[in-house]
Amino acid sequence: MDPAALAALAGMFAAAFGAATILPFQSEIVFAALLLAEAGPVWLIVAVASVGNTLGSMVNWAMGRWIEHFRHRRWFPMTDAQLARAQGWYARWGVWTLLLSWAPFGDGFTVIAGVMRTPLWLFTALVGAVKTARYLAVAWALG
Repeated sequence: MDPAALAALAGMFAAAFGAATILPFQSEIVFAALLLAEAGPVWLIVAVASVGNTLGSMVNWAMGRWIEHFRHRRWFPMTDAQLARAQGWYARWGVWTLLLSWAPFGDGFTVIAGVMRTPLWLFTALVGAVKTARYLAVAWALG
């Protein structure tokens, strides 16, 4: 593979990774541009985007695992009531909320999954599946 294609795929990975974290970014623009430019095989672009996006969500999960250590700090992003509400919502709907992790508001679910100690293997399976499905749907829509 030529250096330009590798750079394009590295950019896709970075965009997908960043978009899955709490950073305000959308990876679909980069994804669509690479598909339309035929920067590589569709399966490879989908795979790179899916892995990057899933790994970015795993960062959110890890943040959730450790965020409660800081819950009484002034800069903590949620009040005790907000955190309790989110935990209650997750306890009610469970890991199935991760099926919405592909959506723009899905990053919150991935953080709460860490707070609620969702097993990493289950988190990765659910999130990886829906993130891959989203990229496959975008690829299909672009023809």
